[in-house]
Amino acid sequence: MLFESGGITENLDGFDQLSWQGGWINASRPDTGEKATLGPSQNPVGLQQLPGVSYGMTHQPTYNPMQAKAPAPPGTGLYPSGPYQPVHPVSSYQPGPPLSSYPAPSGQALLTRPLMGGPPSHTPPQSASPGPRLPPAQATPPPPAVSSSSYYPNPRQPQPMAPAWHYNTAPPPMGQPTSMSIPPRGPVPNHVNPAASSTPSSTPYSSAPPAHVPHSVTQPPGPGMPPTSLHGYTQPGPAPPPMTHMAPHTYQPSRAPYGPPPTGPPPTMKPTPPPTGTLMPNATPPPPKADAQCGGAVNSTLPPTEPDCQEGDIECPGTVAGNGPQAPNSYNHVDNKMAGLPQPGPPGRHLGHYPSLPPGYQNTSALHNAGPPMHPAMQAATQPYTQPPQTYQQPPGGPGPAQLSQSLAALSLQSSTPESLRVVNLLQERNLLPPNPMPAPTPCLPQDLQKINCNPEVFRSTLTSIPQTQSLLNKAKMPLGLLLHPFKDLSLPVVTSSTIVRCRSCRTYINPFVNFLDQRRWKCNLCYRVNDVPEEFMYNPVSRSYGEPHKRPEVQNATIEFIAPSEYMLRPPQPAVYLFILDVSHNAVETGYLNVFCQSLLDNINALPGDSRTKVGFITFDSTIHFYNLQEGLSQPQMLIVSDIEDIFLPTPDSLLVNLNECKELVQDLLKSLPNLFEKTMETQSALGSALQAAFKLLSPTGGRMSIFQTQLPNLGVGALQSREDPNQRASAKDIQHLSPATDFYKKLALDCSGQQVAVDLFLLSSQYCDLASLGCISRYSAGSVYYYPSYHHQHNPAQVECFQKDLKRYLTRKIGFEAVMRIRCTKGLSIHTFHGNFFVRSTDLLSLPNVNPDAGFAVQMSIEENLDDMQVVSFQAALLYTSSKGERRIRVHTLCLPVVNSLADIFAGADVQAITGLLACMAVDRSATASLSDARDAMTNAAIDSLTSYRQSVLTIQQPGLLAPACLRLFPLFILALLKQKAFRTGTSTRLDDRLFAMCQLKYQPLVYALLMIHPALYRVDDLTDEGALNINDRTIPQPRVLQLSVEKLSREAAFLMDAGTVMYLWIGRNCHPNFLTQVLGVPNYAAVPDNLYLLPELDTAESQRTRAFIGWLRDQRPFFPSLHVIRDESQLKPTFMQNMIEDRTESALSYYEFLLHLQQQISK
Repeated sequence: MLFESGGITENLDGFDQLSWQGGWINASRPDTGEKATLGPSQNPVGLQQLPGVSYGMTHQPTYNPMQAKAPAPPGTGLYPSGPYQPVHPVSSYQPGPPLSSYPAPSGQALLTRPLMGGPPSHTPPQSASPGPRLPPAQATPPPPAVSSSSYYPNPRQPQPMAPAWHYNTAPPPMGQPTSMSIPPRGPVPNHVNPAASSTPSSTPYSSAPPAHVPHSVTQPPGPGMPPTSLHGYTQPGPAPPPMTHMAPHTYQPSRAPYGPPPTGPPPTMKPTPPPTGTLMPNATPPPPKADAQCGGAVNSTLPPTEPDCQEGDIECPGTVAGNGPQAPNSYNHVDNKMAGLPQPGPPGRHLGHYPSLPPGYQNTSALHNAGPPMHPAMQAATQPYTQPPQTYQQPPGGPGPAQLSQSLAALSLQSSTPESLRVVNLLQERNLLPPNPMPAPTPCLPQDLQKINCNPEVFRSTLTSIPQTQSLLNKAKMPLGLLLHPFKDLSLPVVTSSTIVRCRSCRTYINPFVNFLDQRRWKCNLCYRVNDVPEEFMYNPVSRSYGEPHKRPEVQNATIEFIAPSEYMLRPPQPAVYLFILDVSHNAVETGYLNVFCQSLLDNINALPGDSRTKVGFITFDSTIHFYNLQEGLSQPQMLIVSDIEDIFLPTPDSLLVNLNECKELVQDLLKSLPNLFEKTMETQSALGSALQAAFKLLSPTGGRMSIFQTQLPNLGVGALQSREDPNQRASAKDIQHLSPATDFYKKLALDCSGQQVAVDLFLLSSQYCDLASLGCISRYSAGSVYYYPSYHHQHNPAQVECFQKDLKRYLTRKIGFEAVMRIRCTKGLSIHTFHGNFFVRSTDLLSLPNVNPDAGFAVQMSIEENLDDMQVVSFQAALLYTSSKGERRIRVHTLCLPVVNSLADIFAGADVQAITGLLACMAVDRSATASLSDARDAMTNAAIDSLTSYRQSVLTIQQPGLLAPACLRLFPLFILALLKQKAFRTGTSTRLDDRLFAMCQLKYQPLVYALLMIHPALYRVDDLTDEGALNINDRTIPQPRVLQLSVEKLSREAAFLMDAGTVMYLWIGRNCHPNFLTQVLGVPNYAAVPDNLYLLPELDTAESQRTRAFIGWLRDQRPFFPSLHVIRDESQLKPTFMQNMIEDRTESALSYYEFLLHLQQQISK
């Protein structure tokens, strides 16, 4: 079978016959041992762009939130005074001595971290990772060295390209665009005028879109504008004024570094005059170093015969994969250290105290419109809008024959000051949390487009209004990216067709946002090519009518699934194959996990996803490797022991993986006997690496899923590890060490597994340090999952046992996709340059997912490479090709449409604060591993400062004192503070290294709706639950208490409170809690009788008990994992953990929310 794409003809008949030259990048070179960094990937091809050279577009420097600011020049005080003055970007700027060497004037609060040890270094360290392997003709020379006293190279040297640790990297294009006959841009969705349906095919269905009406953000308000409106936000007029392109400004970081929040007492608040002028500089970053990325990055260890287009026709080299030029080396972290060292933190008040309201912090509740009650884990965003949320619907009949006849003014906000831009003074409005969780912001699209847009739980953008230019995006200083949950459990239409209609140029799948020129032609909404409508597509299988292609299900649903025809297969679909690798050392047997695993698998063995071809196998290991012959015809399983772990081999390759249906009795016998088989073992060693090598040999011919259960640090054979954790440094305020792997063994093995369609899932059940930084690589780069149960013990920790049982049941029975690949496309002019999640990048933008599961999330960062001046909307499409457990090849397609705007006010109005927070968390995890934890903390603080500074300087037209934010970003500082206090990033608080690494894994891997609760938990009062405002679901009444602020001042000793932290829940009982709650819910007569380790609520036949259990059960049902419940009292050991989640309160190592706001205000007002 021949496939022709982009002028390249490839033979895809043989699975092992195709190797696309140039399709692999060496990210982990076996010859040098150099490692690639964690997580994301980049384009393997990079071309040098000379200064001043333009490739037919405006190339703007990009804003970098994860980049340290330059030190401040010498001044009379701690911070430079006077208005901000931009510096010429090519000046040889020489910073003065370190910032900490300038003493603060008497009486002035010190806002920098005190020195600990020697003075900090200001030399930006360079990345040591090698660049990708490039063809000699296209190799990019390394950038000029950076002087230790300047963040810019010598003025005579050419300026390097912007590094990719920016929010929005806009790299140069790879050569001149190909000259093609492309119709004019300006997509108009496929809504057909009924009057035109009977006309000849030459008559177009839709008229050209009218001109976009830009807004003015600089016009001062007129006399009649109400005083509360601080925006020059004009009503769209009848005729658009001519658009003037913004002149790019260059940002020279000449002010003091922002850094993390300060130490010491809260600074005194002084009225600050508004900054003079409205200069909004764009960041000009230090030069990058190229480093190859994996996981990812592409690796040379994959077999050269593995085809680069696993799905056949879906995503092949040679097709127009990226839309616009790709980002060269676009994940080059710039490890520029911040001035100063981590702060030890101020001495704080005791946690048990209930602080009074800080002075000047008026306790005035902000007005909130509570939308329909939703589950907190589903709070897709803290919705700043007042209108009710748009529900996700896929109408069978579609949007109807609507015509976009009016101006696309609907793409701009319709009121002079929308609710999302209502000015909020964060220092005066305390109660900012909405009383109920609210959904994601609704893009400002025409109603007929919005009602068929993609579900925000599946596909959402950090900005629901896309800027026209990169310079405008830089000026907004907010990240542009997408967050995906592509394999989420959904009820969606499935199309079986021999013809899957795709654009001939960019291979986009036909979708609701294309434009039908007539019955026989449609224009792609990504590359604007006009394509023919195939004859088969003229028939609508739903209505059984002919001649209405615009009413096909593919054109009426933003999320759809296709049954793929044979040309989407390089080999017959693989069967479902499950291999379980079990630690049976003495430590493992002591935990008791083996009994739980075997019983769970016995209970769910008939529910494993699969068909008649499903295979299973088992390997156990301690200091030796044990295989199990389960061949049909045996009377009982046979154990085969291989003691030569240095040269592992399969003793009977044909009988270790067996058909489950044919050998089910033998499998059940094995599961019943395994716990007793090793109950008296005294073997303490663990040869995990050798067991993994054996499992890889076993699964390589077919692919499948490998499930590892490990209880200790591997200490024997290949992959052996040594403990790197110093328990005395767990509470250190300095940088945390050992966040990167100790060896590349597990990463290399994961890449080998990925090449053979094998994913590895890791279950860690341990009370000891297991080096998750190293072991986690086996799952991260093979698209697997990590489960972590610290201090697991079947007797001492029953809550963990319950959690493991519930998680294992979900894991064994949930939907699964095998040998999957995913590609994300976007409208021409936009570019995707960095990926986050668990995967391997096979080519520039093709994610290899040996397994895909419904609980996995992904994120991508984007940039604007070409101005979007003549577009009203842009689109994004994610295509996931996978093999179902039943052996069907399927393609799941999600398409998202967003408006294009040309004013900063519109950009801010469409900001999705929770999506921004989720993307920043992913970026900070990578920064922690590639640079340092303090760099990541500094960068997150800078992100809040920069965005609020941009809003104040460029959007507000009337300046006033205070910390001002638009309503849509009112929770941004709170979420940033929550991240700084989250287990992944906190300092000064005792945190086990594995706990910290697992928290980082969760932030990178969990879909946004689940990660948000891990960042900012939800707090409810539950001792007074009522049926008022309750939900009625399946004849159950679910109370809906309001969400409370995370502060001890909201607690009461006379009440009970539930904290939902995502993976764990805490039920805190006040010392003077009403006896009625204790007896009716907990079943105890008084407070003293509450058990210490209570983790289950008794099922009492009382209204109070039923309400409480219904509410907790409803929260649990909305997420795929099982959060354990801990009932705690004042004397409980878990009380400090509960109090650490009180984000708004001050601790011994971190500022309170109010103090953090004062810090932000001081930085913004300078």
